[in-house]
Amino acid sequence: MNRWLMKTEPDTFSIDDLKRVKVEPWNGVRNYQARNHIRAMKKGDLVMIYHSSCAVPGVAGIGEVASAPYPDPTQFDPKNDYFDAGSDRAEPRWSLVDVRFKRKLKRVITLDEIKALRGLGDFALTRRGNRLSVLPVSESQWEAILALE
Repeated sequence: MNRWLMKTEPDTFSIDDLKRVKVEPWNGVRNYQARNHIRAMKKGDLVMIYHSSCAVPGVAGIGEVASAPYPDPTQFDPKNDYFDAGSDRAEPRWSLVDVRFKRKLKRVITLDEIKALRGLGDFALTRRGNRLSVLPVSESQWEAILALE
């Protein structure tokens, strides 16, 4: 089983929204490296749900990959903000997975707390200039971050 971190803006879709709907297609990822991470996901992988672009960014909850990767339908919808005129239905450019709610953390584990952790190694979330919305998390990183809860 692999572990991942997926960023979301809580004003758009939060851990509370995921709890309410139970399962959600994680659409709109438009970065090739993040897309490749999505394509590497397997049903049952665990996901940290990370609130970004908010007053207190951080890990807010845990989800689970609920499907194999499949083409993101928003890439084909000209009325959608994530439409990609260059994407071909025969060879879709963008993929998504469904994410299932597992639990909300007792509190948000803030980015500042995560940055202060020693021993995370080369963790993409804390790397300067990183803007990836989907990134891998090692087992030791996962455990160290959740130990802060």
